[in-house]
Amino acid sequence: MRGLAVAAAATMFSVGTPVPPRAEAATAAQLAQAAYNRMSNAQRIGQLFMVGTPATGLSSAASTAIGTYHVGNVVLTGRSTAGAAPVRALTARLDRLATTGATAGVPLWVSTDQEGGNVQVLQGSGFSRMPTALTMGTWATTTLASSAGTWGRQLRRAGVDMNLAPVLDTVPAATASTNMPIGYWQREFGHTSSVVTVKGGAFLSGERAADLAMTAKHFPGLGYVTGNTDTTAGVKDGVTTTTSASIAPFRSAVANGVPVVMMSSAIYTRIDSSQPAVFSPTVVTGLLRTNLGFRGVVMSDDLGNAKAVAAWSAGERAVRFIDAGGDEVLTVNASTIPAMVSAVTSRAATSSAFRGKVAASVMRVLTAKAAEGLLGARLSLDGSFGPATTSALQRWLGVTVTGTRNSTTTRALQARIGTTVDGLWGPASMRAMQLYLGMGTDGARTWNSRTVTQLQAYLNTQL
Repeated sequence: MRGLAVAAAATMFSVGTPVPPRAEAATAAQLAQAAYNRMSNAQRIGQLFMVGTPATGLSSAASTAIGTYHVGNVVLTGRSTAGAAPVRALTARLDRLATTGATAGVPLWVSTDQEGGNVQVLQGSGFSRMPTALTMGTWATTTLASSAGTWGRQLRRAGVDMNLAPVLDTVPAATASTNMPIGYWQREFGHTSSVVTVKGGAFLSGERAADLAMTAKHFPGLGYVTGNTDTTAGVKDGVTTTTSASIAPFRSAVANGVPVVMMSSAIYTRIDSSQPAVFSPTVVTGLLRTNLGFRGVVMSDDLGNAKAVAAWSAGERAVRFIDAGGDEVLTVNASTIPAMVSAVTSRAATSSAFRGKVAASVMRVLTAKAAEGLLGARLSLDGSFGPATTSALQRWLGVTVTGTRNSTTTRALQARIGTTVDGLWGPASMRAMQLYLGMGTDGARTWNSRTVTQLQAYLNTQL
């Protein structure tokens, strides 16, 4: 179950210790199969896409992608400096879009890029300002894991399910300043694979203990390139092989249970010189799945706007990635969704082999969501503060679950939302609650259906 006993979990998992999934494998598989069975083919294919929307608000293109094309995952992009409250309102709104008609009721994975330094999408009150990964790499491992736990809890309490981090690319010190995608921005944890393994692993385990799905990127590493695949075509790595030391941080992350691995869009001439890694069965299926034994979700880097894949049409990009063994097509540009979904749908209709890959990928995504707690019971948005809502609130607060509101629950909620802790729920508490949820204040003196409904939507992003 998401969001429960976060503080306790942070002390349970030592750095380098495998983090168990959020549900037993058999249970996750059963929940995933049940979700798969109730989906239409279009809804299943929609689970294989993650679409971008500004962190400052839901775009109409992203809303259409979810409602019309059944896209099952979202990434918050750009920068938001307004703090956690408006993000809570946005993630609750996104959660409401996962309707029976859109996604068969399967919640969206809501992700963002919260690496630190120059790559921190969510900022402002409620989000600590994070240093660069290179700075984090100089910290004591226990300090880094503890800080990552704090940052992870901040994301979860904002309704974010997944962090597209950590960066596990190893950039040699001598070429860091000319390594445009990673080193130039100090996104690496260190300049040797051993440091990246340990420090990246500390970041990973700390945020995983805060109940976040994490994404190791950019496999098999962007440390030996010069150009940025987002802005440059034909970026090549002529150094990395299947046995390079720079693979070690990814191997460790896989061994320690990272649920998602993001592919690089560079070409690795000593592994597969014919195509970008994101389209390469040799890299995705051979190296990552077979050699490293990864059984989780393989995600692409951005296939919407990146120059590295501009030579292929939007539809071809999606088909090639899934055909190579990938699962989750990330496109920041929501306008590419119609062509991408159409191409995957058409190919699945005409190729039994590809259709089998699609089915396997959908099950991997659903199983991962189930393991993270996304397929559990959810609150009805009925505006009634009954036992079910009270119990969910108590689980979120980490107090004894009684299903009945009491002074202990009230005090814990007041402490969580940052108002006077007196056990008495009145106008000041209501105002603080509405501000916490990112909704307009209405002068209510006690709970009203409008606020309860928003609270229920928010709790659905937490539990």
